[in-house]
Amino acid sequence: MEPITLTTERLRLRSFTPQDLAAVHAACQDPAIQRWTVVPSPYTHEDAGFFVNRLVPEGWSTDREYAFAVEPVQGGPLIAALGLTSRGEGVREVGFWMAAEHRGHGYMTEAVRAAAHWAFTALGVHRLVWRAEVGNGPSRAVAERAGFTLEGVERAGLLNKGTVRDAWTGSLLPSDMGLPAPTPYLPARV
Repeated sequence: MEPITLTTERLRLRSFTPQDLAAVHAACQDPAIQRWTVVPSPYTHEDAGFFVNRLVPEGWSTDREYAFAVEPVQGGPLIAALGLTSRGEGVREVGFWMAAEHRGHGYMTEAVRAAAHWAFTALGVHRLVWRAEVGNGPSRAVAERAGFTLEGVERAGLLNKGTVRDAWTGSLLPSDMGLPAPTPYLPARV
């Protein structure tokens, strides 16, 4: 798929460009981003270049991962990254990081909801998954504000920097956003 741009009231979600290298490198120096995400630690200029120039274009061209640079709609600096990774037919997993100075304004919740709406209406996704290492409270707060239902703890659910870690997991369905599902859903009745 060719990269697309999504727009909300306050944000633009677009594909990364080489002009984002310095901003990606700077944001990923944040110890919280290095601690809670799978970005390398330490995070080098080469890592930023590999992400922007290779991983992002390959993800879009193979439909494996759609990575978005998040910036203010009126223009301004890169404030976050958000990805939708394929986890099987009709399932995508959302992952994200936000530059420290832009946290606490609801931007990531807004970006996640925009990406979810696009996934449900344009990609035929029937389930959007969120996972974060147990203890990553800010990520969990974003997921809950975006409407995800917390499903529990997945033991040894995430591999991060050579160590498997327990993960919170949650899901968002089209119906959670008032949207029709691409396929019928029959919830379990226990």
